[in-house]
Amino acid sequence: MPSKPSDGTYDIVVVGAGAGGLAAAVSAAHRGSSVLVLEADETCGGATAWSGGWLWAPRSILAKAEGVDESIDDVKSYLRAALGDDYDEERITAFLEAAPEMIEFFHTRTALKFVPGSKINDIYGDLPHAGTGNRSAGAKPINARKLSPAVRRLLRGQLYETSFLGMGIMAGPDLGAFLSAARGSVKGLWHCFWRFGFHLWDLVLHRRGWQLVNGTALVGRLLQSAEDAGVEIRVTSPARRLLTDDDGRVTGVVADTPDGEVTFHARAGVVLAGGGFPNDVERRRERFPRTPTGREHWTLAPRTADGSGITLGESVGGVLVQAASAGAWCPVSLVPYRNGRTGVFPHIMDRAKPGSIGVVSTGKRFVNEANGYFDYVTGMFEAAPEGEPVQSWQIADATFVRRFPLGMAKPRPVPLFAYLSSGYLVRARTLPELATKCGIDPDGLLATVEKFNADARRGVDTEFQRGSTPFNRYGGDVSYTPNPSLAPLEKGPFYAVRVVPGSFGTFAGLATDGHARVVDADGRPIEGLYAVGADQANVMAGHYPAGGVNIGPALTFGYVAGRELARMKKDALR
Repeated sequence: MPSKPSDGTYDIVVVGAGAGGLAAAVSAAHRGSSVLVLEADETCGGATAWSGGWLWAPRSILAKAEGVDESIDDVKSYLRAALGDDYDEERITAFLEAAPEMIEFFHTRTALKFVPGSKINDIYGDLPHAGTGNRSAGAKPINARKLSPAVRRLLRGQLYETSFLGMGIMAGPDLGAFLSAARGSVKGLWHCFWRFGFHLWDLVLHRRGWQLVNGTALVGRLLQSAEDAGVEIRVTSPARRLLTDDDGRVTGVVADTPDGEVTFHARAGVVLAGGGFPNDVERRRERFPRTPTGREHWTLAPRTADGSGITLGESVGGVLVQAASAGAWCPVSLVPYRNGRTGVFPHIMDRAKPGSIGVVSTGKRFVNEANGYFDYVTGMFEAAPEGEPVQSWQIADATFVRRFPLGMAKPRPVPLFAYLSSGYLVRARTLPELATKCGIDPDGLLATVEKFNADARRGVDTEFQRGSTPFNRYGGDVSYTPNPSLAPLEKGPFYAVRVVPGSFGTFAGLATDGHARVVDADGRPIEGLYAVGADQANVMAGHYPAGGVNIGPALTFGYVAGRELARMKKDALR
């Protein structure tokens, strides 16, 4: 365990306590470095804590334990096809070589344990060497009783909109059991009973759920790993300036702390992990499509992901770069609450279920709804008529809303009254009436539904090929035949939820090399400065070939940065 500094000097200072920053801290501390993490918010975890917690990390020990042993060239072939001209050989190779090391390090040496994504497919199943499972991993659920009191205080809570009354539900068997309960499955009902019973017990005893899944489990385990390794974490302490020496090497950070402005020196270097710029309105206006004021966008990232880390990097010569897309898009709907707050709900799994479609104001479909969330928003940007807000409506019939979620509206036995009375959910007896209420062209919607229903009965989507890939079919419902992604919209009343552009975070970020070192405009590393997570330009270059391409690279390059900085410290002592 590294010794605790007493003079404000550490081997490494990390700015930001999300997945990338914590990974860097744990990686370095395990190698004997003293590490300080500065977090601007009152709690830790960044956008990761509110996410599904899955990461894309091919060729791991988890995959090999399941009998899957791919070559790096197979994975590269898929990424070359998915990324096209934006494929970066150096950084992709660095990521794919380090990702298995990262998984093995955390899984075998820290409190962060993983479960394999055995059935999680890559999104573009028609491309060569697309994965059909075991390229992903998720944090193993954990009860908060196994975390220290200090870690529990630091941990950001579950995002309310993606929970059931604050209880997180994990993708896979857990979610499947809840959905089967809506169909009257005794096994599913029993699963829901004990899961929610324990949640209520935790609320009574602790005033919050202690059954941690998804992103909260990932961050909770990372925080416990950091505490075990001797990492010091200071919250409510945003970094304001970087320190440099006469040669331009980054040597420390000046931060606003509860005790006032404090200078922290870093012998080896500084890691920027501030969460990108999803809440920087001006940068959104400049870089996000069809966002003329910067405010026509709703992100799922915390307010402190405001671009400050990128600004720090730019102040010493770093460069903000963007490839195919600036944002990691996700379709969202806005949830009005009685207290005046507006919640942001991510449409992750409902779009793929059979019996629902997405349309723009013309009444026409615009995308394969069962593809990734990134594709859905990209389709909205392209299809929404010029001069109108970028928006769509996810539409379903009465059969769908009682079996599956429609946005935040839950299936039976949860009543729909609250969603209808708030205006979140729109209901009408007929499709023309629904179209009129939503501002959709009625004739266009009728024609679209008629065509879609005919296709759904045959099991083939002739317009967008929905249900043609393993990713589509896995997101559907196996009880529907001949295509688990397709079912007609027939039984009234009909329902709609308005969907608008959102994001999990940003893909544009500081230019770095394969070692996570920040580079200047000429591609030269800035000594002593690293960037990980969303402060680093994403290795997928603004593409979304698989779920988890935010968290996977964040953990991997965080691990790499911590390893490199610890190595530098040891070299300096020789």
